[in-house]
Amino acid sequence: MSSTGDNTPPAEDDIEVVEVVTGGVDEQGDVVVDDLVAAVDSEGNILATDETIAVETPDGDVLIDETISVLGDDGELHAIEEDITVVEAEAE
Repeated sequence: MSSTGDNTPPAEDDIEVVEVVTGGVDEQGDVVVDDLVAAVDSEGNILATDETIAVETPDGDVLIDETISVLGDDGELHAIEEDITVVEAEAE
């Protein structure tokens, strides 16, 4: 968004998609993967994000948390959708 008050969305050619994936194991032994995808304009401003965090416990339970956010008129990202899925491991 420009500082001149022009809220015209950028042309599709001006938008780049950037993805960053990080992962690790926390203190409880859970495997955590964070996948962040961002739409960025030609000036480096973030226009929207799709963040998915997946956690697998040592017992095999899985939690997936996906949040989609878009840039509001106030210049801040606002979550417009969040979906949390929990899959419990089958007992043997």
